[in-house]
Amino acid sequence: MNGNTTIVHRNTALLAVEATEPQVPVSSDQIDEWLAPARRRLRLPKGVLQRVAGVYERRWWRDTETGWRQGIVLAAERAMARAGITRDQVGLMINASVSRQHLEPAVVTSVHNALGMPTTCMDFDITNACLGFVNAMTMAASMIDSGQIQYALVVGAEDVEEVQRGTIGRLNSKGATRADFNNQFASLTLGSGAAAAVLGPADRHPEGHRLVGTQARAGTEHHDLCIGDMDDMRTDSAGLLENGIQLILDTWRDANEAGFDLGGVKHVIPHQVSTVYTRNFSKATGVGLDRIPVTVSDWGNVAAEAVPMTLAKHQPNIAKDDRVLLLGVGSGLNTAFMEITW
Repeated sequence: MNGNTTIVHRNTALLAVEATEPQVPVSSDQIDEWLAPARRRLRLPKGVLQRVAGVYERRWWRDTETGWRQGIVLAAERAMARAGITRDQVGLMINASVSRQHLEPAVVTSVHNALGMPTTCMDFDITNACLGFVNAMTMAASMIDSGQIQYALVVGAEDVEEVQRGTIGRLNSKGATRADFNNQFASLTLGSGAAAAVLGPADRHPEGHRLVGTQARAGTEHHDLCIGDMDDMRTDSAGLLENGIQLILDTWRDANEAGFDLGGVKHVIPHQVSTVYTRNFSKATGVGLDRIPVTVSDWGNVAAEAVPMTLAKHQPNIAKDDRVLLLGVGSGLNTAFMEITW
């Protein structure tokens, strides 16, 4: 059956969203220098990351072992303080990261422990590539709306140093080809970062930002366009752009037919893939670039944390009652739009 999944949020508000930027800036000029052997052998020019993806810098964690977790803890503590709630009030904690050091246990367990969350706070991971954070917010809102919990803490952190160092090493090897460079190019556009959001009951928090609804859609016939682990990521960038934008357009059209009127949204926070993606999204949907805050040039593609980190940075520019649209796309392909009344 064609169409979207439509979820109406009845009594959930976003109470706070915070981000943590890693401490170590890594410029695309530096990546070019590290790739010098590959560039000479394959006759590749400098500045491809800047010209093609619009990524001038990304960040890595100073502490290569636990920096990502420290980033989550910092963002979560700030978010709970801003929301005015204590740990004991949080009934659910979801980690939405793509990055993970191990297959098990769930990433959230070490963060739950580091934050000193109570045993009554249920915790689990949601992984859906770069769409995970928006999915986690939808799941948390459904549990708040149903009265199962009062407050939820959604967190995530990406740590891309390992995959980028591995990619550079492979491309510098003598057997690497231009096809290898094209297939692994997207991994060089990634960035590290962390985010946290607190959600709670809207009727108890009139100061909160009310969640209106979520529109979601699956396009899983494209599940093989981007496949990766923490060592290697291979992407059909052209296919991902074309089919990702088409999935967004299909979702956008059906959402408008369902009465969401997305064209009137004042702030659109899409997943930050590249400036090419953003321009194509703007052209396809008619959303002016002045309504789309862009962070990919400074942070790279921070995977599942791109949307909440961008929202956290942009929130001083959002006025009360403004309509805000969070828009994620995850490899697979899946997409979800979440509307919030600020």
